[in-house]
Amino acid sequence: MTETLFPIPVPALLDVVGETEKYPLRRIFCVGRNYAAHAAEMGGEVDREAPWYFTKSLAAFCASKSLVPMALGTSNYHHEVELVVALGAAVCEATDAQAEAAIYGYAVGLDMTRRDRQQDGKDHRRPWDLGKDVENSAPMGAITKAGSFAPIDQSITMQVNDEVRQNATLADMVWSPVEIIKHLSRYYHLMPGDVIMTGTPAGVGPVQEGDVLVGQIDGLTDVVLTLKG
Repeated sequence: MTETLFPIPVPALLDVVGETEKYPLRRIFCVGRNYAAHAAEMGGEVDREAPWYFTKSLAAFCASKSLVPMALGTSNYHHEVELVVALGAAVCEATDAQAEAAIYGYAVGLDMTRRDRQQDGKDHRRPWDLGKDVENSAPMGAITKAGSFAPIDQSITMQVNDEVRQNATLADMVWSPVEIIKHLSRYYHLMPGDVIMTGTPAGVGPVQEGDVLVGQIDGLTDVVLTLKG
């Protein structure tokens, strides 16, 4: 066995509803501005020519029901609830049928965002990494396999301390999961373990220490995150 200079990180694993085996995360892709109302509240608009992306490292992942500290270096930390698409097959330059067949399942996730650091990037035409690739900023609930769930017009909601902040339907997405996979696979050899966070509806807003966040999509397992007080 090869010796390493320091311990190998613990794998990022997601529960799967009805399975004892875990789903190992490989990469986290995120779609920007996939709900028109959210794009508008951020002062932008949807690019209807093609979806566009940013990424989070695996250090951003944490399991649902985690208790985590507030993000460092921000005074404006925001919640964003999203449908997560988990891939279970390799796909490249996919057709519609291949893209759909590559979907292993779906989950609810949060794309937590240092909004002030993201705005810095926008203002100075710099990358968004400090705003988006944040430790513990991508909590995800258990995956429901594709045979038991299909995204159509289910409600997607975000609650902070039992107050509803975001409330929309998956039908409001500009780009469907199949369309996103088909497009993204033009640029990457997508593999099992890759997940795609598909964007957030309007209503994003700040959170603070002690808050309890619950993201929900009808038919999927909730994602819960508690910020240390």
